[in-house]
Amino acid sequence: MGVGSSLIYAPGTYAETPELIAITTAAAQCGGMYISHMRSEGDRLIEAIDELIEIARRSGAAAEIYHLKMAGRDNWDKYDAAIARIEAARAEGLRITADMYTYPAGATGLDAAMPTWVQAGGLEAWIERLKDPAIRARVAAEMAAPGKGWENFFVGAGPEGMLLVGFRNEALKPLTGKTLAEVAKMRGRSPAETAMDLVIEDGSRVGTVYFLMDEANVAKQVALPWMSFGSDASSQAPESVFLKSGTHPRAYGNFPRLLGRYVRDEGRVPLADAIRRLTALPAGNLKIADRGMLKPGYFADVVVFDPARIADHATFADPQVYATGMRDVFVNGVQVLKDGEHSGATPGRVVRGPGYGRCKG
Repeated sequence: MGVGSSLIYAPGTYAETPELIAITTAAAQCGGMYISHMRSEGDRLIEAIDELIEIARRSGAAAEIYHLKMAGRDNWDKYDAAIARIEAARAEGLRITADMYTYPAGATGLDAAMPTWVQAGGLEAWIERLKDPAIRARVAAEMAAPGKGWENFFVGAGPEGMLLVGFRNEALKPLTGKTLAEVAKMRGRSPAETAMDLVIEDGSRVGTVYFLMDEANVAKQVALPWMSFGSDASSQAPESVFLKSGTHPRAYGNFPRLLGRYVRDEGRVPLADAIRRLTALPAGNLKIADRGMLKPGYFADVVVFDPARIADHATFADPQVYATGMRDVFVNGVQVLKDGEHSGATPGRVVRGPGYGRCKG
């Protein structure tokens, strides 16, 4: 399918632009595209968009921005400049698109709240460094200021805007659904020290929801004709082991939220165009053959929903709640959802990209 990069996280953050151009050039020769969680979604958003455009221009590949956003209150006013950059590149003939989720908060881990140098070498090395008092003092100082060379969501969201949702350690699971500020107060520690302690105690990056975006910008992005939609979350059932951790409501509600709130209730985009941007647009961007449209000879992937009833019910406080209004789903011509209930069928197939069988390393 192409090259994907995730440039705010270690080790992806260490990749330099010439390296990304080189590997994307090879992918483009095989029909692949460049898809990026850009180097910045906040303080250096415009510079990050410029880098993505330059990679597309010099490699010859189409490029997609992973879940475009203006992260952090100080960056909300960059909307017009960001969209202008993308549309100018499109007018130039470059194939630049983006995707988004329909919420004002993102979700990642506490790694997005700490400088990437402390994470070099992987999770175990990161944890060991966080046990060193001198390193902890340096990390805490850097967490308190806008990131220099890294994306600082600790400043972008603030401890009150950081919701802890994913722990491995059973002893920490009762903290699920509390903000970092609340846990810090419970423990009598600073939020920065608490974040470091939780990474050590949990042996993980700790799943965290960050409230970073402006609802008005989210609504405006929904209307962009080159914007597609992705949940950026795993599929899970609201039962058994899955209930031991929280998640982002986008895992259950991203698409019905688009169709219910933004299409039906607010009229931000016509229903037909929303359907196009949920189906044909991403399939075409990725050059996935014979999918994304109801067309003779295509695989019969069919979704039947009630436009009057489609609605999301998952919230940040109670994220594991199914949407309503989705009636029937067919995958490869086999019904997997009937009257809202799973049929038990599993007809899925591997989906190949344009480079499959064409190019060899």
